[in-house]
Amino acid sequence: MRRALLVSSLALTAALVPATSALAYGQGDFYTRFGVAKVAPQSDNGDFGAPLNMKIDADDDSGFAFTLGYRFHDKLGVELLAAQRFEHQVALNDNNLASIKHLPPTLTLQYYPLGGTDARVQPYLGAGINYTHFSDEKLDGGELELDDSWGGAAQLGVDLLIDDHWALNAAAWYLDIDSDATATLGGTDYHTNVDIDPIVVMGGLSYRF
Repeated sequence: MRRALLVSSLALTAALVPATSALAYGQGDFYTRFGVAKVAPQSDNGDFGAPLNMKIDADDDSGFAFTLGYRFHDKLGVELLAAQRFEHQVALNDNNLASIKHLPPTLTLQYYPLGGTDARVQPYLGAGINYTHFSDEKLDGGELELDDSWGGAAQLGVDLLIDDHWALNAAAWYLDIDSDATATLGGTDYHTNVDIDPIVVMGGLSYRF
């Protein structure tokens, strides 16, 4: 009789408590996401006009990136994107004559439509602001300088939950990066505006604390 009551109690408890309650995704979560990110600038990033008449084209680069985030509501959170410095070769009239490095920290406010549920697939959207710091600009036969940039950012991502801590993650950002550029050749300065506006795609893991 006691065994029958114990089995019944266990069955009732299992029915009342969802088996995946530990996966509940929501308010109070601290997390980090990390992986490999690819930064792909838009094509035709600008041009130096007459007398140089040089079209500017920056290539793609990949490297390690990570985020830190906090969920202050089941469906809302904030996340900061950080990364190692990315380096882009810059073609002038299809000749690789320059290079630049940059750091693009980006802060986004995020919306999680399935936040607060046990769903293993957790998509999210984000919007925020990007700051890009340029460094180590190089130009064959001269000097190159790019001003730091402030701009908007948009984000789309998804976590595929493995357990209550780990998840697979994929995310993409659009970053509005516009910079005033100065090329110095033969003692003369030439100015233009460079529109990099990259798509950043990252794949890796997510860990909730």
